[in-house]
Amino acid sequence: MISKHTATPSGDTPALSIVIPFYNEAGNVDALLERLTAQMALIGGSFEIVGVDDGSRDATLAALIAACERVPEMRIVKLSRNFGKEAAMLAGIQEARGDRILLMDADLQHPPETIPAMLEVADRGVDVVYGARSNGRNDGWLRNTLSRQFYRIFASTAEMKIPADAGDFRLFSRRAADALRSLPETNRFMKGLYSWIGFSQESVPYDVGVRSSGSSKWPILKLFSYAWDGIISFSALPLRIWSVIGTVIATGALIYAMWIVISTLAFGRDIPGYATLASAIFFLGGLQLLSIGVLGEYIARIFAETKQRPIYIIEDIFGGTDDDGAK
Repeated sequence: MISKHTATPSGDTPALSIVIPFYNEAGNVDALLERLTAQMALIGGSFEIVGVDDGSRDATLAALIAACERVPEMRIVKLSRNFGKEAAMLAGIQEARGDRILLMDADLQHPPETIPAMLEVADRGVDVVYGARSNGRNDGWLRNTLSRQFYRIFASTAEMKIPADAGDFRLFSRRAADALRSLPETNRFMKGLYSWIGFSQESVPYDVGVRSSGSSKWPILKLFSYAWDGIISFSALPLRIWSVIGTVIATGALIYAMWIVISTLAFGRDIPGYATLASAIFFLGGLQLLSIGVLGEYIARIFAETKQRPIYIIEDIFGGTDDDGAK
């Protein structure tokens, strides 16, 4: 083992890269790094910490830069604006140099004390080791219920399953991380991509920690949008549903038309009802708008992919030197 708490020189390959996205987490920086570096000192071996500042509006960047003075293993990747957690995680994975890459959140809900157990599983040759929440979520009854329902819907619609009690707390081998990095898509639903890349995967239970500072960056509406992105990214079922609905309505309309013809021939013509006609028009018009909306969601994602814009832009790097010599 390499001596404890030893910085990895630029250009060398650390045994472990710890990637942490930060967004308005100034109050958590010192507490997280204190626990994390203490745990890595017990584990031993070379490591680096890649903190990604995702356009924070508070003092997060200043706290991270100050931390570089105390933690020589620390590197800070500053994005030019807030690109979202998925982009920040990818930026950290791209910049990580380690033989293994650990993803974790900055809010201390992913306890650093679980890392040794994850490394033990990885030492058996497992490519992806993910943390599985053993004490549920600390997000309240509504969020917990919505989360469970999402995983059920995703499992029944998508081409692969994702663990219901797992998040972004994951340890990757280099080849698994390279597989993630190679995916070119712009709209990235990482929880689905973790499963899509395959490789051997195994869980390690952990107790969700209590956020020491700040609040969740995921309001309910944003979670709904994220869940919808996940379903759209990995399933064509929403499109197929409207095909089925259209077929059912067309069949029903044909049967009703035949009944009208037979009824007219047998009993004469009835005076058509305005209410029935208006209701049918509004009902079918609403269905058409809904189906166009679902189609538009897929077209919007195709449009975003064809623009081929970068997923993120790095403004600066602190605490180390990259291949081009930038700070």
